[in-house]
Amino acid sequence: MVKAPWQDVAQIAQDLRAKSIADIKPAIPDVPSHAEIPLNTTSIPRKLLGEAELNITESPPEELLRSLASGQLSSVEVVTAFLRRAGIAQTLANCVTEVLPKAAIERATYLDEYLKTNKKPIGPLHGLPISVKEHIGMKGLGLNGGFVSWWDHVGKEDAHIIQLLQNAGCVLYVRTTQPQCLMHLETANNLYGVTVNPYNRNLTSGGSSGGEGVLIALKGSCLGIGTDIGGSIRAPSANNGIWGFKPTSYRLPMGGMTAPMAGSEQIVAVVGPMSASFEGCHVFMKTLIDQKPWLTDPALLPMPWTYPPKESYLTKPDGEKKLKIGIIWSDGVVKPHPPVIRAIQDLTAKLKSIPEVELVDWKPYKHDLAWDVISALYFCDGAKQEKEALASSGEPWLPLTEFIIKEQPQVPDREFTISEVWQRTVKRDEYRKEYAKAWTETAQDGYPVDVILCPVGPGAAPPLNQSRYWGYTAQWNLLDYPAMIFPVTQLDPKKDPVETGYQPLNAKDEFNYKLYEPEKYVDAPVSLQLVGRRYDDEKVFEAMEFIQKSVGHLPLESFK
Repeated sequence: MVKAPWQDVAQIAQDLRAKSIADIKPAIPDVPSHAEIPLNTTSIPRKLLGEAELNITESPPEELLRSLASGQLSSVEVVTAFLRRAGIAQTLANCVTEVLPKAAIERATYLDEYLKTNKKPIGPLHGLPISVKEHIGMKGLGLNGGFVSWWDHVGKEDAHIIQLLQNAGCVLYVRTTQPQCLMHLETANNLYGVTVNPYNRNLTSGGSSGGEGVLIALKGSCLGIGTDIGGSIRAPSANNGIWGFKPTSYRLPMGGMTAPMAGSEQIVAVVGPMSASFEGCHVFMKTLIDQKPWLTDPALLPMPWTYPPKESYLTKPDGEKKLKIGIIWSDGVVKPHPPVIRAIQDLTAKLKSIPEVELVDWKPYKHDLAWDVISALYFCDGAKQEKEALASSGEPWLPLTEFIIKEQPQVPDREFTISEVWQRTVKRDEYRKEYAKAWTETAQDGYPVDVILCPVGPGAAPPLNQSRYWGYTAQWNLLDYPAMIFPVTQLDPKKDPVETGYQPLNAKDEFNYKLYEPEKYVDAPVSLQLVGRRYDDEKVFEAMEFIQKSVGHLPLESFK
């Protein structure tokens, strides 16, 4: 365990990151000084890279895979382009913990030679660069999980998901930032500092997979690996205007990752894709599940990937193909800000004109109770492991660590007894049963809702240190429901003025209402969430594809 002052350890971490970026060849171009960087940084890489690099890094993963498999593009040139753009992204938004240029180019060279010799790709991800959230283990590389005291922890082997992705032919080239404790809906730690939103540097990137979200938004990656136990794939995907998918638990392997509370079965974390495109999420899921990971990890469900389906999941008993969507405008606890409401209005206005789509308003079932249940189950040991990891280095507690551990009344200040854990697990299961009943009862007019369309959070990306409402994402972790995040629009102060005269429902709602000052959120992406019932992962994908084809284009408005 690290014994040096935490500030010294942080400096070592940042120096090693800087050295890894300096090893990128050709060297990354000079980025404007901090004082010259605009709030919206998304256009800067286009001014610094050549046309060929821009064409590569701004292509979605499915297009790159076709070009790589055909030999139209070499893996070396694709990986080099993404390495350089990742280096630029780090300078703009602080989203990277290290790049791996030597190993990545060696791997890409091997794959290029394989294609040349064998006249076929090595696997479905042949030559594609994939970014990795740092707490997902890679053999011989650091595994700090956002704690200074864990700086000297090293991956003994590649995480199971890393092994599967490499079997499929990918190239691992960069690792990305995460927050202290891995339990923030933002990304900041004492090793690397704060990861900011590329559309507006005064706003948060989201978390805990915030480095992934930012890197993909700045097109320093086209496909990456995130994890989620309360919104950690979905919040950064939404805040950065990219695609993300949180699967049902036990569909993808979690072995080989580091985090406090490892082994807890009350609320199970999941791993999933974060992507520049919808199809990237599909390729990720299919590539992994097609390898039957349950054969080596018996904890996983032996469920093949069945999207696209042979027969539509949306076909009703009368043989008609119809998509029934429940709409959550507000969870009844915290009302979303005006741009989120506008996003739902704009999308549903388009969907209403589609004969194969039926929209119904969804009445949220006790979403306030859901937070009480899940927040108690997050820290059954009273956050003992987090507290010990922080205390052993002397690093300061960050504001959102204080918030999630010390300011939630349901989080115990001691370890629960075994019987207390059981009691709270019974409450979890009772709530799941009640919510399943509420969903089933939407069949009173013929057939139940297929998916729920709802906010990802109570606003667009909030200012730093203000992501204090988890309800719109943690709700679905408690229920273990799959959810897809997709970009819809962008905040516009003229279209999204403050709702005057609003009377908040409670203290949480009042905090959120006062947080909204439209001029401070300029350019922030606004995304929505499509949620399915437990194990309905493939139905969510079909519903999402159906919506895309129905509305013609997503986002509904081009980002600036």
